[in-house]
Amino acid sequence: MLSINRLSQSEARILINGAERKAEEIGVPMCIAITDESGNLIAFKRMDGGKIHSITIAQDKAFTAASACKGTHEYNEACVPGNKNYLFGIQTALGGRLSIVGGGLPVLVDGNVVGGIGISSGTPQQDMSCAQAGIEYFEKYNL
Repeated sequence: MLSINRLSQSEARILINGAERKAEEIGVPMCIAITDESGNLIAFKRMDGGKIHSITIAQDKAFTAASACKGTHEYNEACVPGNKNYLFGIQTALGGRLSIVGGGLPVLVDGNVVGGIGISSGTPQQDMSCAQAGIEYFEKYNL
């Protein structure tokens, strides 16, 4: 039998709160998605002004980060021609669900993936900074 560690709703809210604080600081309303370790959505927030198309993009970023156990920006780097781990086209896998745009990060506890956070509505750098802020806020309050 397997024992699976997964984020609770209260932990998901901590991640959302940390990301939202950063989004407010940089002045970009975001869509923020939190998934469990398998990439299934467990919490979501669309800030006032968050882009409509970013609803799905944020969820796909969180799905990718959790299920692949890596940041979505890492896939982007691997899609550059000439990269030794060249993966161009992977974004078409799973019906286009895999995201290669920065803003998705796995959520780790004791080195194990317990979920994913995906952010969308800003530039990839803004999305990544909000996702990282969510992770840091979670780590601060989840010790």
